[in-house]
Amino acid sequence: MDATWIWQGPASELGTDVIDYSVEAEDGSLGTVVRLSQTPGFDHLVVDAGVWKFGRSVVVPAGLVTAVDHAGRTVKVRCTKDEIKGAPRFERDHDTSDLFYLSRLGTYYESLMAAPSE
Repeated sequence: MDATWIWQGPASELGTDVIDYSVEAEDGSLGTVVRLSQTPGFDHLVVDAGVWKFGRSVVVPAGLVTAVDHAGRTVKVRCTKDEIKGAPRFERDHDTSDLFYLSRLGTYYESLMAAPSE
């Protein structure tokens, strides 16, 4: 199984109760969780990215989640907003069940996770 798609924390932390939580990238607010997809092998969040992404939603693999703060209603992810903007574009809701799209997205995020930290 690819670590990009697998939530590494306690299973109870990343459940459907994170819907409507704020999402924080390493460099600021990313948007709001609108859906959690637990497609076997491809767990991910669908995030309404709001204005900075021209009103589009983005897909963030569960393996990029670094923390869930239930008290603060926040999910933190291990990448910047620009890195998320650079990911293969999420166009249609059914993309989240399209294995070709998810594979391309996984390859993109895997390259980020493998890159050496500055």
